[in-house]
Amino acid sequence: MTPALDIAREILAGFNKHYRIFREASASAQQLFERQQWSEIREVNRTRIDMYDKRVEEAVEAITRRFPNLPNIRDEDFWSKIKQEYITLLYDHFQPELAETFFNTVAIKILNRPYYNNKTIFWRPAVAAEHIEGTQSTYHCYYLDYGAGYDLKSTGIRNALFRIFADLNVKVSFAHPRRCLKNLIPAFREWIQKMPGSEKREPNFHIQMLSSLFFRNKGAYAIGRVIDGHQKYLFAISLRHDFEGGIRIDSFIHEREHLANLFSVAHAYFMVDMEVPSSWISFIHDALPEKPKAELYTAVGLQKQGKTLFFRDLHMHLKNSADQFAVAPGVRGMVMLVFTLPSFPFVFKVIRDSFVPPKDTSREQVKGKYRLVKLHDRVGRLADTLEYSNVVLPISRFDPALIEEMKNLIPSSIQFQNEQLIIKHLYIEQRMTPLDLYLADADDGRLKHGIREFGQALRDLAAANIFPGDLLPKNFGVSPYGRVLFYDYDEVCYLTDCHFRPLHQSSDLDDEMRAEPWYSVGPNDVFPEEFIKFLFRDFQARDLFRDMFSDLLSPRFWTEMQTKIREGKEPDLYPYPDFVRFKY
Repeated sequence: MTPALDIAREILAGFNKHYRIFREASASAQQLFERQQWSEIREVNRTRIDMYDKRVEEAVEAITRRFPNLPNIRDEDFWSKIKQEYITLLYDHFQPELAETFFNTVAIKILNRPYYNNKTIFWRPAVAAEHIEGTQSTYHCYYLDYGAGYDLKSTGIRNALFRIFADLNVKVSFAHPRRCLKNLIPAFREWIQKMPGSEKREPNFHIQMLSSLFFRNKGAYAIGRVIDGHQKYLFAISLRHDFEGGIRIDSFIHEREHLANLFSVAHAYFMVDMEVPSSWISFIHDALPEKPKAELYTAVGLQKQGKTLFFRDLHMHLKNSADQFAVAPGVRGMVMLVFTLPSFPFVFKVIRDSFVPPKDTSREQVKGKYRLVKLHDRVGRLADTLEYSNVVLPISRFDPALIEEMKNLIPSSIQFQNEQLIIKHLYIEQRMTPLDLYLADADDGRLKHGIREFGQALRDLAAANIFPGDLLPKNFGVSPYGRVLFYDYDEVCYLTDCHFRPLHQSSDLDDEMRAEPWYSVGPNDVFPEEFIKFLFRDFQARDLFRDMFSDLLSPRFWTEMQTKIREGKEPDLYPYPDFVRFKY
């Protein structure tokens, strides 16, 4: 056995260990859901996020321990040989794309180079992940019965749904089985009848259901699609525990906007047991093609693969476009330098070398805030962030004004080398319309929507034990689907760490006229009654917020939420609007 083959086997063994533990953690979610062990689900999800880095460290340690005196261990030509041996080991592997990404991470750790080429790492995939057949079925098919004239009979839907839920093998009975079916069957039938070509279905018309449930927070989701000829229509059935015992069907989700929000990475990652993840991702992507595979991999907890695919997408876009990176529009941040590529729907954020007063923080504290968000349940209100090191981009694609701003604000985070710009640490987020800009030119309808979404975002974050710190609308964004998310994390903290106080009233006019508070203010003190003064300059916006969310302007709401959190009362948060929920 050659050293190259030996190292390749060591890396693959490390990955196989990682994915085995990852699957075990994901599979445990079903039993935790059945037992309503919500805090345990959250803890398993948090633990799963750090699994990858731990397995990489173990693999690096195993290689350096076994080959302490190998002279070419940091030679790129030697690693190209290791890569070739690794490729041969991936024949018939069920997760080759993930194993390639694992190889890249280990190689980069050992080589310790600012950037790499395709001979050394898997810059492009070497093994196709399509059409892999595992030992387990990715999905099951259910054919429906027709009546005369291609009219879909309710009995056909009912029978199919009975078989679907039997195959999902949930160990908890339905609290209201008749009412569940009474809600679901008409909704399902109405949706099918509104599909194009409803007057005559294709011979292959049937339902396909992924073989395992998706779990997140207090919900479980059966994911399926309807096949009609070459058309594929995605849907999700949401299951929740009923307060009377058992579970209920909470919603039937089929609108593309709601499905996009369901799979948004602004939520915590789904837990789902997948033997061949590429098949699961393709199942969803084929019916929801506007959702990038990078985002879908991230949505199911495979965030390292999501990062790999995202970076490939970015470089493919750079190859086929000509616009330049430029400073992002909107109010300049005091902690981050933010820039965009106009034709690419993401923003790029680099921590400044120094911070403008009144910001009093440090680089490590800012990174700690972003990690807090990464490990926390984002409940659809915190933008997910991709974190990269040593990102190499062509200098020619940068606006000269942006280069000058980088030299002034982030000189320690950049390096120029051979017509390339190396950014040593970088955050990337989905581009959104800053809420302050959205509200500035909004008509009455958009204004009401923006204010309603903003207030609901604050409520959702509070229920998840998150306080944004800086509540200014410029730190919130409106997603392409109209949802308001928080994205500026340098002051984010746990709600339970805050001290919500009422404003003091003084009988002395001189006290009230002072520029600074005449009473003592602690570092974690928050005065909700002051929110309305600095949130909105526009009086119409102020009045709307006060009418819709007057409770947020009182310490009582916040202190009551703190009490619920400390008592372990898990909130019921839904990744879809209330109007699509069934009534019981």
